[in-house]
Amino acid sequence: MLNDLPGAVTDPDLLASFRRDEADLCDAGTALALIRPSSTAEVVEAVKWAARHGVPIVPQGARTGLAGGANAIDGCLLISMTKMDRILEIDRSNRIAVVQPGVINAALSRAVTAEGLRYPPDPGSWETSTIGGNVATNAGGMCCVKYGVTAEYVLGLEVVLADARVLRTGRRTPKGVAGYDMTKLFVGSEGTLGIITEITLALRPAIADPLTLVAVFPSTKSAGDAVNRIFTAGLAPALLELLDQVHLQAIERYQPMGLNVEAKALLLAAADRPEELDQIAALATEAGATEVWQATDAAEAAELLQARRRAHPAMEQLALSTHEHGGLIIDDIAVPRTRLAELLDEIEMIAAKHSVTVGVVGHAGDGNLHPNIVVDRASAESVAAGH
Repeated sequence: MLNDLPGAVTDPDLLASFRRDEADLCDAGTALALIRPSSTAEVVEAVKWAARHGVPIVPQGARTGLAGGANAIDGCLLISMTKMDRILEIDRSNRIAVVQPGVINAALSRAVTAEGLRYPPDPGSWETSTIGGNVATNAGGMCCVKYGVTAEYVLGLEVVLADARVLRTGRRTPKGVAGYDMTKLFVGSEGTLGIITEITLALRPAIADPLTLVAVFPSTKSAGDAVNRIFTAGLAPALLELLDQVHLQAIERYQPMGLNVEAKALLLAAADRPEELDQIAALATEAGATEVWQATDAAEAAELLQARRRAHPAMEQLALSTHEHGGLIIDDIAVPRTRLAELLDEIEMIAAKHSVTVGVVGHAGDGNLHPNIVVDRASAESVAAGH
């Protein structure tokens, strides 16, 4: 059956390495084969083959996701899009980029920066995740509080459908309001509606590096109160991230940075104007911050952002140091900003009630937090307590 599928890989060890994404507690099956196409035409042929033989398809990007969306199912054909990794066009005048799905987020960001432009979506995995994967999951990032998530930048798509037809959606123009918005339908669909083979993206003009500050709090609740005050005052931070004490201690063990591990919570904020950053600092102090300080230059600001980006690997290390078969159950929840303090308080109480370690990190500016629950994967009781 596989003889008429060019480029099919069936080596069990290689298939095992493509079996799942970063969500190690999500179910994953055993694939029949893997292909890594380098063109839309090759994707079309693979889809025709799968339809002919009744084989399910699982498209994959860089497998950096945390929801199991790229995990294999038994007997499937894995289609890894990582070889389709070319930036096809950067149009400065029209502020668009056309890319293949395997382009790494950071590579695109750097390429458009060199042209005086900016691609704002910056998920925590921006150095390794692909634009195709970002589109498939509608990824956000630290800057989404002000600049929006991936869906707001996708103008058009080329998609291979389940019957192997190639569909083009969307436009290259700033405005396009006629008819159904098929592009938005595919964004966030995680490969269930088709395989994305080309993406047209909107870009923004480049801006100066935002000004950054850190505020340290004696409780997660007071940090949540600070977030509420910042938005009630009408401010629009370029980013507003939260790290709780569990994360601060885990990051410091993972890679020492001089973080205040006695703090119960830390807010990392950025603003485009000095006066706005000063207002954020004042409001954080009013909410109970015990320490507020601003980065003095771009290098120091970048190092602060690195602390946030190290949150996930640091928590993975914490899980493995806590249990021989340690793992993380990672949740993704959002509440109105006005209820953020309440949410943080409730998470602490639930963790104490069930005697589990829960670290909270996330995009406080959108009320979107990621509780990381440490469990022993070898213990059904531990996993059940985590859930």
